[in-house]
Amino acid sequence: MRSFLAMIILGATVTAGQAHPMPQLYDVQDVAADDALNIRAEPSAGAEIIGTLAHDAQNVEVVATNDAGTWGRVNSGEGSGWVNLRYMAERGVHIDNYNLPNDLFCTGTEPFWSASNIGGALHFDTPDAPGQDMPIWIAQDSGIADDLRRMVHMGGKGGQATAFIYPTSCNDGMSDLEFGLAISLMTAPDAPLLSGCCTLSR
Repeated sequence: MRSFLAMIILGATVTAGQAHPMPQLYDVQDVAADDALNIRAEPSAGAEIIGTLAHDAQNVEVVATNDAGTWGRVNSGEGSGWVNLRYMAERGVHIDNYNLPNDLFCTGTEPFWSASNIGGALHFDTPDAPGQDMPIWIAQDSGIADDLRRMVHMGGKGGQATAFIYPTSCNDGMSDLEFGLAISLMTAPDAPLLSGCCTLSR
């Protein structure tokens, strides 16, 4: 119990100087139709280009910013890099009728699993078992604007399933991708605690 409460406190931490809570969704702006927005290895205009975003890319997830708030970290391929936020317009995070971010998708390893927010249920999948829809009973927020922390109670196998979703730096352990949300999940009252990372835009 103490370790779970410690995770809640950790999830509530906000980076000093951060203008907007992360992660957030953005659209590319002010880039010519025949050009692209560069993704760089470091938050600097002189850093190596490791990828690009289309001039009209939308729903791009920014998982963190540099200290100055001028560059945002995004995922590209199997890794992550930085884009100049001068060319990104904040779109915000759409919250569905069940009080979860629309298109929320979470994954974990050891064992491998995934969970998708689909129409009022968290759809849970593993490679060796049929998918399971866990109907959402309540996804409780903190009452603080733009805070993406959620304590989720659902119908699981043999009783209540529980998930805590919270903003923090998260890595899937299988790639160099970076995520801005983490999840702790129990699919039933006696199920083991699963840990993973979540994204707002698959």
